[in-house]
Amino acid sequence: MLYPRPMPHADFFVSSRGTAPRLGFSDTLLAGLAEDGGLYVPEAWPALPDAARLPLPYAEAAQAVISPFVGADIAPDVLARLVGDSYATFDHADVAPLVEIAPDEWLLELFHGPTLAFKDLALQLLGRLFDHLLGERRSRVTIVGATSGDTGSAAIHACRGRDNIDIFILHPHGRVSEVQRRQMTTVADANVHNIAIEGTFDDCQALVKAMFADARFRGDLNLSAVNSINWARVMAQIVYYVTAAAALAGKGPVTFAVPTGNFGDVYAGYGAYRMGLDVAQLIVATNRNDILARALGVGDYHVGEVAPTMSPSMDIQVSSNFERLLFELYDRDAAQIRALMAGLGEHGGFTIAAPQLARARQIFSAARVDEDQTLATMAKVHADTGMLVDPHTAVGIHAGRAHTREPGSPLVMLATAHPAKFPDAVEKATGRRPEPPAALAAALAGEERCAGLPRDLAQVQAYIRSHATI
Repeated sequence: MLYPRPMPHADFFVSSRGTAPRLGFSDTLLAGLAEDGGLYVPEAWPALPDAARLPLPYAEAAQAVISPFVGADIAPDVLARLVGDSYATFDHADVAPLVEIAPDEWLLELFHGPTLAFKDLALQLLGRLFDHLLGERRSRVTIVGATSGDTGSAAIHACRGRDNIDIFILHPHGRVSEVQRRQMTTVADANVHNIAIEGTFDDCQALVKAMFADARFRGDLNLSAVNSINWARVMAQIVYYVTAAAALAGKGPVTFAVPTGNFGDVYAGYGAYRMGLDVAQLIVATNRNDILARALGVGDYHVGEVAPTMSPSMDIQVSSNFERLLFELYDRDAAQIRALMAGLGEHGGFTIAAPQLARARQIFSAARVDEDQTLATMAKVHADTGMLVDPHTAVGIHAGRAHTREPGSPLVMLATAHPAKFPDAVEKATGRRPEPPAALAAALAGEERCAGLPRDLAQVQAYIRSHATI
């Protein structure tokens, strides 16, 4: 076997860098990033419950998939309530519906949540999990996160107004769409704080990691994370791979095409695969910020300059979740992961060894999609189906269609955002401007509230200290 057989459940979680304490589910959720700078993963991958392989209502499927990770930390009836409440906020009865757009080609629509992006599927649950566990412990956290566009608004809408949470979201000034920015900055709740950083998403992400690495700051403010560095984010995203495969049962192993920059979304597909889901291939679709395509193609993981594109949520060069995959590829040898991450910090990158690259390519392939290809794909989908798709989804569609697969085998392409979040790109490609849903129209008209700060750790920390209620 390529990997060990999954276990019935995951009792503990371990850091990819090997020196942080192993934690149970609740502590892993609240910690976010491990103390040693690593990312938490299950000590052993749990097996996918038989019930989850059957077509189920989304909330029921979610509880079946999530329960082996949660274990005894949350009572089953409480977990059922939290999961049910999370997905009751979605505007489609199926939560994540499949739409066939060509023979054996399906869009998995992940944009029916409150902020019209796939991040809602994890963060609506995370906000409730945080609130429940903090209430039990009579504790409070300061959530600090970085966003390239959609994570920030989804996290804010999941945490707004919650009694036990202050949330601070860093975004790169001028490098998210106007819609993405306004979905964050027009939220007026007192526990919500937006910070526009003069720099790139990678700069924002580096600031967040530096704050977690500062033991005194982390302890004083009881920091936690909702970015995909938080294991529970990945856990919740595994669900929609499972529901898609269940809906297509009998058609053979599914190939998934996933537009991604930070590797979290497609790593959730890998998690489903490790739990035993019959996955044919995971296609990593990048825009011209192609570090993941290079890494999985030739083993070259070296950071370049971030290039702004019409798919800004993927304008990333340092893909945090890739460390989780490396940990598996190198047989969970934390010392090797520490060496690779040191090479990233000191030399701007590293090369993946040939045996590990071959192992990755048994399940992963990757493609780089440029701006012209993105526009052409948006135009073709509209011409063929009358549907509008956002530029991130178009990147996934182009990469999926370029991949060779068995005739008749299903291709599922993840539609990660509503087209109205990127109206200029959609109109440029199709000549048609998407109509914003009512909630989005309200955000576009609201008053903005945001602090602008330089790319300076001390100034960002001082701002957070002065505005947090801990």
